[in-house]
Amino acid sequence: MRITQGTFSYLPDLSDDQIKAQVQYCLDNDWPVSVEYTDDPHPRNVYWEMWGKPMFDLKDPEGVMQEINECRQTFPNHYIRVNGYDRRLGRQTTALSFIVNRPQEEPGFRVDRVEMNDRVVKYTLHSYATDKPKGQRYE
Repeated sequence: MRITQGTFSYLPDLSDDQIKAQVQYCLDNDWPVSVEYTDDPHPRNVYWEMWGKPMFDLKDPEGVMQEINECRQTFPNHYIRVNGYDRRLGRQTTALSFIVNRPQEEPGFRVDRVEMNDRVVKYTLHSYATDKPKGQRYE
C-alpha cells in the first residue's frame, strides 16, 4: 500500500532533480525548509522527527539536498519528507510538504470496526508498521 501524504503523493516518486526544483521553488518564495523522518506514517502522526534544524537562512538547494541525502543514508528504510514553511502571516504554516524517501515495503493500514450500543459503529486506523517496535518497523 503506497502512503499518500503531502503534495505529489499520488505521482511517481520524484527524482533528485525534481526534488531540487521543488526546494528551489520554496527558497524562491522565501519559505524556510526542513527535513523530517518517521517509521510511523499514520495520518494523525503529523509530528515526525526533525533532521537537524530548519534551514531559515539557506538560499542554495544544494544544501537542502545534502541534508536529504544524509538523512537517507542514516534512515534508508524510513519515510523522509521535506517541508516548506510560509512565515508571512507571523505564524508557521506548512506551504509545501512532500515525501522524498520511502521504505522498500509499505505494509499499509487496516480499518478496525467496533460495534457499540445503540447501533453505533466506530472505526479506527491501525498501521501494520506499528506491530513492530520503533526502530525495527521496516527492517
